[in-house]
Formats: sequence, C-alpha cells, structure tokens
Amino acid sequence: MRQSAAPPAPEPVILGLAVIAVLALYRGGMLWVSTADLFMDESQYWLWGQALDWGYYSKPPMIGWVLRAFTELAGSDAIPIIRLPMVLFQTATAIIVLFAARQITDPVSATWCGVVYATCPFTAAGSFLVSTDTVLAPFFAMMLLLYLRLARRSSAMLALTLGFCMGLGMLAKYAAVYFVIGAVIGALLIPPARISPRDLALAAASLGITVAPNVLWNLQNDLTTLSHTVDNVDWIKDIGSDMSLNWAGPGAFLAGQFLVFGPIWFAAYPWAIWRALRGSDWRVKWLVCMSLPIIVLVCGQALLSKAYANWAVMAYLAALLLTVPFLWLQARALFYVGLVLNICVSLFVPVAFTQATAWTFGEGDRLVLRRFVGRAEMSQRLMARARAEGVETILASDRNILADLLYQAGDADLTIKTIPHDGRPAHYYARAHAFTGSDRPVLLVVMSDTPPDCVDGSPPRLLDIWPPPAGAYERSRIHLFIASGRCWPDQ
Repeated sequence: MRQSAAPPAPEPVILGLAVIAVLALYRGGMLWVSTADLFMDESQYWLWGQALDWGYYSKPPMIGWVLRAFTELAGSDAIPIIRLPMVLFQTATAIIVLFAARQITDPVSATWCGVVYATCPFTAAGSFLVSTDTVLAPFFAMMLLLYLRLARRSSAMLALTLGFCMGLGMLAKYAAVYFVIGAVIGALLIPPARISPRDLALAAASLGITVAPNVLWNLQNDLTTLSHTVDNVDWIKDIGSDMSLNWAGPGAFLAGQFLVFGPIWFAAYPWAIWRALRGSDWRVKWLVCMSLPIIVLVCGQALLSKAYANWAVMAYLAALLLTVPFLWLQARALFYVGLVLNICVSLFVPVAFTQATAWTFGEGDRLVLRRFVGRAEMSQRLMARARAEGVETILASDRNILADLLYQAGDADLTIKTIPHDGRPAHYYARAHAFTGSDRPVLLVVMSDTPPDCVDGSPPRLLDIWPPPAGAYERSRIHLFIASGRCWPDQ
C-alpha cells in the first residue's frame, strides 16, 4: 500500500506574513481597550488634518492628511481611530522590509527580517503613538527595496517610483533626507551600488515634482518648518558664540538605542558591520552606508546640543537587514534571545496602554504613563467651567492644554485660542489659533498665579485654583481667571 506524501512545507514568506498579520490584529484590537489619552503631539497632528494644507508649523503635511483620511472614512475622531493608521503603517513597513531583505539574503533570513521588524521595540511603540517616524517608515523601506533593484538592473519605471517614494517620504518627515545621504556615501565608496545616470535623473525629477508643493508652501510661509528645524538642531544658532559641548549626550543617545532597536540587535550591529566590511558582498556594505552615517550624525547632534532617542530610527531599517541575517546564520542562539525579547516587548506595550490609569511606581504612587493620563479629564473640566461661567472663549498659553482642548472641543460651542505673542510665533497655536480680541469675557487658563499683563481693559480676576488630576499636569497648579476680551487684542 502506497504511503501518501507529506504535505509540502509552507513557504517561509507565508509564515512570516501570518506572524505580522497576527501582531497587527493584536495591536489593533488592544487600541480599543487602551486607557491612554492622546499626547500633545498626537492631538496637534489630528488638528492639522482639520485644515488640510501642503505644510504645517513644525512638520510636513502627510501625517495630518493620513489622520484626516482615516477619521473621515471611519466617521469618528475617537482615539483608537486616530491611532489605528500607525498599526497599519508599521505592518506595511514590516512587509516591505521582508521583501527588501529578499534582495540581499535567502528567503528564510528575509522572512525573519520582516518578523523582527514587526516585533522591534520602536515598532511596538510606534504602533500605539501617532508619529511622523511611523508614517515615514514604509516609504523609507520602499526606497531601500527599489534602490537595491535599480543597482542590479536599470529601469525607468523603478527610478520614477523611487523618486516618488522619496518625495512621499519627505512629505512625511524631512528625515527622509537620510536616505539621500546614505545613498551618496554608498555610491562614492561602493561602485556596484551606483545606479545609472538616467535612473538618477529620473528619480531626482520625480522627487522634485512630488515635494514642489511643500517647498512652495514653505516659501510662502516664511520658511516656518525650516526655522523650527533649526530651533530643534539648536547649536546652529550658537555658531560664532562660545559653544559648549554636551559630552554626555552621545553616550545617553547610544544607551537609548538599546531600547529603540532592542538590546541584542543593537549590540550585534557593530559585529555585523565588521563582518560586512571584511566580506565581498557589496549589498551588505551598502547597508552599512545606509545606517551607520545616520547614527553618527545624530551622535554629533547629541554632542553639540541634544538628540532624542527616536531621531535615528530610520537607520534601523537598513541595520536590521544587515544584522538579522547575520545573527540567523552565524549566531542563532543570540538570534533567538533577541527575538524572544522583542516578542515580550511587543506583547507588553499594548497591555501597558490598557493600564495607563492604573500602573504606578515609587513614592507617591506616580503613574508610569502619566504623560498620557489626565489630559481629557482636565479639558472636560475646563469646558464645563467655561459654560458654567457663561463664557464662549477659553484662552491658554500652555501647548499641552491647548492641544487637548482643541481636540476635545471639536465642533462644540466653545472657541479655544492662545494669547498672541510678539515676534515669530513660538508654536503652532500662536500661528494658527492666536486670540484676536472679543467684546465678551474669556476664561484664561495659566500654570502660574500671575496672568500675562493685560494690554487693554481691567486686570484678570482670579476665579479658582485647581489641583490637577493625576497624570500629565500633576506637578502644576491650574489657575483660572476671568479676563476682558479686550485684554490681549491681536498684537
């Protein structure tokens, strides 16, 4: 009697896509039981989407467009709907990373690249927080994939698509320029990594056409986004003066990368670089050029001023393509340790967001995720007090309060404004939501017992002092004043 043949083993890519899909479903489902309020930046990105434009105060426009599209499709501005696109963007990035890895390694190693990306700490956090890094990530991954294909075979269509993806990346976050820096370094140092002059010209033309509207918007708006970027870089303003170096900055930044990329992967990254540079495969050497310069640049920024841990996130798409196959083929025990740690983080982060109002630590039982708690409660209390006092306008100068108030107010009967500033607007709200005066009294919300000087009209009258709820404002005292609507006419 003939024995039936064993069923064929499923393709590695199918298993990888299944793991990525399961993680996406888990994260998407956990959004609906999260107790975390929107952080200030998240509320601001949502607000940008209420007035679609080709640019905004501190970032290019895509994140506002994305949030507007999803909330319109869902017919809701609920927090899970606002955060859901981040799950989908990170899932798309993991899939693209998987296929990009197939350009440089075997199918099994490539599949692990997609799975490891889906489980990385920065991916887990980026799936629950609205950020421009998450919106940029799939375009950056697509750039890596397209460039690797172009380096092997010239194609006008691929070149145009590469330029288009670069342009979309720039519309998501200007950190997309890291790709250009790495590609130039790679082309200079690694001849096989050069694409044809025709393809380069087509990609550049496609990029230019895609970003042209944002460039025009910046020119028409006093280079607002560029000015904000310079403010972030900070040390540029100190050129010509006595600059002091932040010697602890690079160390602190690099220490943070163990949490961003994962301790095993970041520890193995220099080892993978060393092996890549000793080998003959131009593709893995190119991945070094697409990752290491970003980390070095941000380390330099940390030395000259400051750098946040997420500023080098785009380095880890190429670093992952380099490190994961290396560990899978050369140090499999370490690979499994790194993967297990990643999976634990991926399972833990969504749970943490469901316990934002419950988990505490230390003396005084401070909330672990306090920055995501108490914002909505404060906004609702402020709006209720404004209605009780019969005022139609709430004025605030603190960005945290303004961001959540504008989100919570929505289409309500209250107007949320900020006190106008002299000179260049200090933040987005001072530019787009400055108070222009009113014939009616306003409710003024400040973090100190001294309100801003009244330009015209009677001095503000102290109405109340609130101890804030546990969470984002717990170290402050909210002072409420009733002020004349002519106190701060548009300056």
